[in-house]
Amino acid sequence: MKLYTYLIINILTIFFPVVLSFDKRVAFAKTWRYIWPGMAITGFVFLFWDVLFTIYGVWSFNDKYIIGLHFFGLPLEEILFFLTVPFACIFIYACLNYYVKWQLPQNAGKGISIMLIIVSLVLLAIYHDRLYTAVTFALLPVVLLVTFKKNWLPRFYLAYLVSLLPFYIVNGLLTSIPVVLYNNAQNMAIRVTTIPFEDHFYSMALLLMNIAFYEYYKNRKATL
Repeated sequence: MKLYTYLIINILTIFFPVVLSFDKRVAFAKTWRYIWPGMAITGFVFLFWDVLFTIYGVWSFNDKYIIGLHFFGLPLEEILFFLTVPFACIFIYACLNYYVKWQLPQNAGKGISIMLIIVSLVLLAIYHDRLYTAVTFALLPVVLLVTFKKNWLPRFYLAYLVSLLPFYIVNGLLTSIPVVLYNNAQNMAIRVTTIPFEDHFYSMALLLMNIAFYEYYKNRKATL
């Protein structure tokens, strides 16, 4: 049963978002077609780095908790992770858009982005020799700059805050069991409980890219 640990975590991550997608109020299932293109593009980018991170020992996977199917050196479950987690977080984003009408002012969203860009560049300069830290804090400012003027950005930050709850559950399980083993020589060696500090911002870049594509394809359809 231990071999299915990572697979079960993936299934539980996506189970409720899939089931609740058919709720008539949010009607998330009707927007699924806007998710897949962006998820494919974003997944390709992050899986590219995932392969390199695995090769260069940024992290590794505990054979006790994976079923043993590998593609390009990655466990099947790790590939699924870049589908299940973005799907679940876009679901959170869609639900908040429907149920919560309040949002941060547009200038507040831009202010948060500026602060994150500055912090990222400072950390990149300090930890440029640590691969996970360097890639995380080089990638995030690029994504933030691309999305800087988007009117949905304040709502993204609200969704990101809400997504931290399942983030701590899922990543907490993966790093405490542990399913994923991190090499502290390639990160800042700072943990929030058992989760590397960089994970918070790597996840932010992942979710921001997915939501940017989701909004792009959804709005493009609306204007056709």
